[in-house]
Amino acid sequence: MIKIVIAEDQRMLLGALGSILNLEDDMEVIGKARNGEEALTLVRKHNPDVCIMDIEMPVKSGLDAAEELKGSPCKVIILTTFARSGYFERARNAGVSGYLLKDSPSEELAKSIRGVMDGRRIYAPELIDLAFGEENPLTEREEQVIKLMADGKNTKEIANQLYLTTGTVRNYISVILDKLDVSNRIEAISRFKEKGWFK
Repeated sequence: MIKIVIAEDQRMLLGALGSILNLEDDMEVIGKARNGEEALTLVRKHNPDVCIMDIEMPVKSGLDAAEELKGSPCKVIILTTFARSGYFERARNAGVSGYLLKDSPSEELAKSIRGVMDGRRIYAPELIDLAFGEENPLTEREEQVIKLMADGKNTKEIANQLYLTTGTVRNYISVILDKLDVSNRIEAISRFKEKGWFK
């Protein structure tokens, strides 16, 4: 019997996934979590074979939880709406066994769980194209700047935090806008987030 924990913050979907998987003869859902923190607690408590996780959840995201489970015997399958290259890259680095999209047919999920239990890695086909697509164009320093921008810091605050002059920070911001092909900070943060590049 394949023991499964599901982490999903949308109640209806959490219930539906549990019901669908419990219909399989060789699977049993032994725990349901509403966020990454609860998922980690359930995994440590019940030692499931597989943990199916959404990405964007309150308290702790699925990717944060997956990174904490790296190297554990529990195999992680990400099940998300988001086909974003940055998310996919992070998931692969966290050693997840599968990355599937929520609009896949439900029988695909059970098949993927069995594949993962056989030692295979299962990725939605759309993600393979993404993996070889766009890469984050920002340097490490530019990433630090955009993260502080996303935290609501102004130019002066960013300068103080990174020990730079305000002029240098303005230059970085100008380069960031240029590289992301946007016209203002809000658009830059939005584009960077949309691509899943925030670590």
